[in-house]
Amino acid sequence: MQHNMTQISSAPLTSPNSPLFLSPASRSTTLVSIKFRIRSMSSHIVGYPRVGAKRELKFALESFWDGKSSAEELQKVAADLRVSIWKQMADVGIKYIPSNTFSFYDQVLDTTSMLGAVPSRYGWNGGEIGFEVYFSMARGNASVPAMEMTKWFDTNYHYIVPELGPDVEFSYGSHKAVQEYKEAKALGVDTIPVLIGPVSYLLLSKRAKEVEKSFSLLSLIDKILPIYKKVVAELKAAGASWIQFDEPSLVMNLDSHQLDAFTHAYKELESSVSGLNVLIETYFADLTAEAYSTVTALKGVTAIGFDLVRGPKTLDLIRKGFPPGKHLFAGVVDGRNIWVNDLEASLSTLKALEGVVAKDKLVVSTSCSLLHTSVDLVNENMLDGELKSWLAFAAQKLLEVNVLAKTLSGQKDEAFFSANAAALASRRSSPRVTNAAVQKATAALEEFDHRRATVVTARLEAQQEKLNLPILPTTTIGSFPQTAGLRKVRREYKAGKISVEEYVETIKGEIADVIKIQEELGIDVLVHGEPERNDMVEYFGEQLSGFAFTENGWVQSYGSRCVKPPIIYGDVSRPKPMTVFWSTLAQSMTKCPVKGMLTGPVTILNWAFVRNDVPRHETCYQIALAMKEEVEDLEKAGIKVIQIDEAALREGLPLRKSEQAFYLEWAVHSFRITNSAVEDATQIHTHMCYSNFNEIMGAIKDMDADVVTIENSRSEQKLLSVFSEGVKYEAGIGPGVYDIHSPRVPSTREIAERIEAMLAVLDAKNMWINPDCGLKTRKYSEIMPALTSMVAAAKLVRSRMHLG
Repeated sequence: MQHNMTQISSAPLTSPNSPLFLSPASRSTTLVSIKFRIRSMSSHIVGYPRVGAKRELKFALESFWDGKSSAEELQKVAADLRVSIWKQMADVGIKYIPSNTFSFYDQVLDTTSMLGAVPSRYGWNGGEIGFEVYFSMARGNASVPAMEMTKWFDTNYHYIVPELGPDVEFSYGSHKAVQEYKEAKALGVDTIPVLIGPVSYLLLSKRAKEVEKSFSLLSLIDKILPIYKKVVAELKAAGASWIQFDEPSLVMNLDSHQLDAFTHAYKELESSVSGLNVLIETYFADLTAEAYSTVTALKGVTAIGFDLVRGPKTLDLIRKGFPPGKHLFAGVVDGRNIWVNDLEASLSTLKALEGVVAKDKLVVSTSCSLLHTSVDLVNENMLDGELKSWLAFAAQKLLEVNVLAKTLSGQKDEAFFSANAAALASRRSSPRVTNAAVQKATAALEEFDHRRATVVTARLEAQQEKLNLPILPTTTIGSFPQTAGLRKVRREYKAGKISVEEYVETIKGEIADVIKIQEELGIDVLVHGEPERNDMVEYFGEQLSGFAFTENGWVQSYGSRCVKPPIIYGDVSRPKPMTVFWSTLAQSMTKCPVKGMLTGPVTILNWAFVRNDVPRHETCYQIALAMKEEVEDLEKAGIKVIQIDEAALREGLPLRKSEQAFYLEWAVHSFRITNSAVEDATQIHTHMCYSNFNEIMGAIKDMDADVVTIENSRSEQKLLSVFSEGVKYEAGIGPGVYDIHSPRVPSTREIAERIEAMLAVLDAKNMWINPDCGLKTRKYSEIMPALTSMVAAAKLVRSRMHLG
């Protein structure tokens, strides 16, 4: 990225030379007039996937970052995607179509750009923000690191965390929202421009480095509102009649001061939005009674959207009273999962709401943005007919929203409803969904508290005697770079173009190369690099019963990173060993310990599309039993260190505090089930990344892993604050020493300084040295110097400690 940014990408985002602007001439083949059906039904979509059905945005971004394509070519792909999305919604008949839900990286970073809240290290001097500054904030560059990245509420989507303080000078830095509205309007589509609401933006931010903990981010509300007012004024001038403010923070447990901020903000915006219909959109959970009272009383607000899938209790609040004259956007179509909607059940909910809200004020919507689902089921040719009939991706959810809206207006599509009922009945009665033996074993699990027999301090002594590791042992998280050649080999093997023998020999050679690299670097505990794996969840799901897989069911995780979540449709079991062959093969190549690499049950659950016909914890226990069998087989095969990644443990934490204790209880229990029977001398690692872990350190300790490696560098070592405040952690811990999600290569000195900062609060005998996360997404040209720096830094610190 840093090679081409300064050459072509510093122009303002909406100037004629901007990375986001297309001149009339260059738009001639892209921005064609859209002819669409009359949109008379009250239907709405909160947001839509922007990566493209075939990951067009991913490939365009990566080509641009690699210097293989121009900003103009990236713009063209983005414009084509936006046109396609607007046309698709218009053709279906959606009335309220969103704009400004497209992003080159993420919507919070777009808002940071809009507000001009660029940290000074990126050298922005005002004006319209271009790609150079934008992507440097997201990914870092050769000179400065990226901003922190964390999970968007309880999803697997990530956002770039704003860094704010009392001295931040806000200015209107990106006109993207207005530009996209105008772009859609030129096509004949009058959209609802979508903005992250001002209060949620501040609540999702963090204090910049060196800012006092006592500083309230909400104190900045009156500094950012003038920018919002300018955006609103420009949208009104451009002809907008609606505007959508996403305020998902309203579903959190907010205190009175935080709720007052919403009242204040929208009262201040009231005169600016006069003449506009204003929609406040909430999603991902129920609202508390206090939050509901606050949002329904907001000044200048015309409509409120609620997630009635993950927040069904909000229905009770609505029934008790909803402001007369306001629109209610009812999120009855699930934006977080891929099962077909139960149309009759949704219709029943909508009809009940008609008793509270005037019929012309009730709008059928998705529960949240469809960003979290796969794009289009039409691209799936390998799924069998029965299973495919049970599914609805984003494109199909548009149809579900519209058919419900049409039904409310008296135009019920009997054929659509009949097909829907048949699909639901098929799923309920299909023998492939249930396995009595698995259900019996799972039920028995709840009767026991699965734990290892010995305390962790005693286990670590037994493990050290067996492993004989140096102080501050070095390791990596698991994966090594996945080259184009390696991916091609896997594709050819799946397609039957090469034999099993040819495939095994190729993977064996790749493992041998990775082992040799690590030995030469001087890493202490090795990994086999996972060359046989497409994805850390998909790989295991392909070998477990009860899972199905898509060809193109991609979902954006962050930036250009996409995942293809497996679909858990039935009871889960392990027909045969999954990793033992490759792990033992790797161990045979070296005298150093090689970690057996597994994905934990909670992460498999949270990173899959999970069945919605049984409680989540039951499915998690089933996966835990399957992984327990794998752990025990690895131990029997002589693998001394086994890593069971639980990267998504924090991600699944419910947003409502009242539900968190139960989740952590079964999530932690699921992890302990996997390794409760191993010997003391077998070392169990786990890994977690890119979430706010500080608040669940009690649960992490209760997992009782021997070693936990955890993201630490991108969040400016926020994790260490827990230990500096006196939390005692007796197990091994490896706070990441450098950020692998940036192409930037850290120096030995930089990493050594990080290690020494960690040693100020951690016991050296328990500390490990490792990157933040797996190396799969990086290039060898990046990881080799970075790992060299890491190992050299560990040796340097040992020498300073006189430990050799």
